[in-house]
Amino acid sequence: MKVGVPREIKTHEYRVGLTPGAVREYVAAGHGVVVESNAGAGIGATDDLYRKAGAIVLETAREVFASSEMIVKVKEPQPAEWSQLREDQILFTYLHLAPDPDQAKGLMQSGCTAIAYETVTDARGGLPLLAPMSEVAGRLAIEAAGAALRRHAGGRGLLIGGVPGVQPARIVVIGGGVVGTHAARMATGLGAEVTILDRSIDRLRELDELFEGRVRTKFSTIDAIEEEVFAADVVIGAVLVPGASAPKLVSRSMLRSMRKGSVMVDVAIDQGGCFETSHPTTHADPTYEVEGVIHYCVANMPGAVPLTSSRALNNATLPFGLSLANKGFAAVLDSPHLRAGLNVYRGRLTCEPVARSLGMPFSPIEAA
Repeated sequence: MKVGVPREIKTHEYRVGLTPGAVREYVAAGHGVVVESNAGAGIGATDDLYRKAGAIVLETAREVFASSEMIVKVKEPQPAEWSQLREDQILFTYLHLAPDPDQAKGLMQSGCTAIAYETVTDARGGLPLLAPMSEVAGRLAIEAAGAALRRHAGGRGLLIGGVPGVQPARIVVIGGGVVGTHAARMATGLGAEVTILDRSIDRLRELDELFEGRVRTKFSTIDAIEEEVFAADVVIGAVLVPGASAPKLVSRSMLRSMRKGSVMVDVAIDQGGCFETSHPTTHADPTYEVEGVIHYCVANMPGAVPLTSSRALNNATLPFGLSLANKGFAAVLDSPHLRAGLNVYRGRLTCEPVARSLGMPFSPIEAA
């Protein structure tokens, strides 16, 4: 199969769909790989490195799209890329369609087969292609919160870990999944006072054992969220409903009772965000203020550390991508895990949570 890797064009996105090491794996398996010139610049991978790995380097994205049977990316295709997709192509990337009806319609109109990293599953019921970026985003969330808490950035002027004799920041993490766990790990490592809210008692037990009492765990209810958010210096939104839009757990009215200069980091922003006042921001302009509360809502947080992120992502996607290259669409039919990742097929939405979130018809692959 001919596999194409265009350069990412989302604002301040420096990751790359295939690293040179991953290209070698595809080439060793008998596939051809074409890479847009400078696609790997953000991770220090030159065109020559891609050539040495066995790829053909093309000057433009248009050439890559036109000559490839499968496109491997990182972020969701931008409008300029939708028109270049076609019916006989597989698109393998993050999509996050639930809050993005325009993209969904663009992919449907293209007729392509679109497989979303974020809904591919594994035998344990996990999301193996979302997990590595969730790990990165969870850790970055605390770094971002620390920067936003500084007084010149509009924050309270608070050091996350405090110093001897001075209380550290109080950090509330809403959601005890991968993002929340890694955010809590970073925050506790810095010496913060951390509370994790989740609706799974079993998960709260696991977190209590994992952190050995160094974090507080609390069952998530409306009352519990209000109580913790009102007292927090930092709130990390780490809620995930696979494929669907994130629920809005912090309302605008709640902000008025929060501490002025406190910080909210919405890691769920790719899925629409879990704060009512969230809207996507970029690395170039990451924060804004509502009711005296600083919001950090960058939609591609791991793009800030592209070398770490690209390597971690490629480690996870490689076996799935090779399966698609080896078998084509048959790989989707053969694997329940890739089938869970199928979001769009021949103009139809084949992921039920996405269709439900968009208010559009759902067409299971068996019917498509």
